[in-house]
Amino acid sequence: ARHPEWLLLFQRLLCARLSRQHNNANVMALGGRTTGVETAKAILDVWLDTDFEGGRHIPRIEKIESHARQAWTKYLSK
Repeated sequence: ARHPEWLLLFQRLLCARLSRQHNNANVMALGGRTTGVETAKAILDVWLDTDFEGGRHIPRIEKIESHARQAWTKYLSK
């Protein structure tokens, strides 16, 4: 399952690939002033073609999600 709202800003192909392989990111952002059209297309292609590796990355993602849930619960209870 994908994790809600894993937003990452990309400026390099490596970051796009690793965000999917290691973090299972499902939302991406590109800087309009800092990313050229061809670079943006290349980043998008890499990002869409990369699968999540799972395995050793799952415990870290679960820990981050746990902290995020706690923060949202605290925020919404105010």
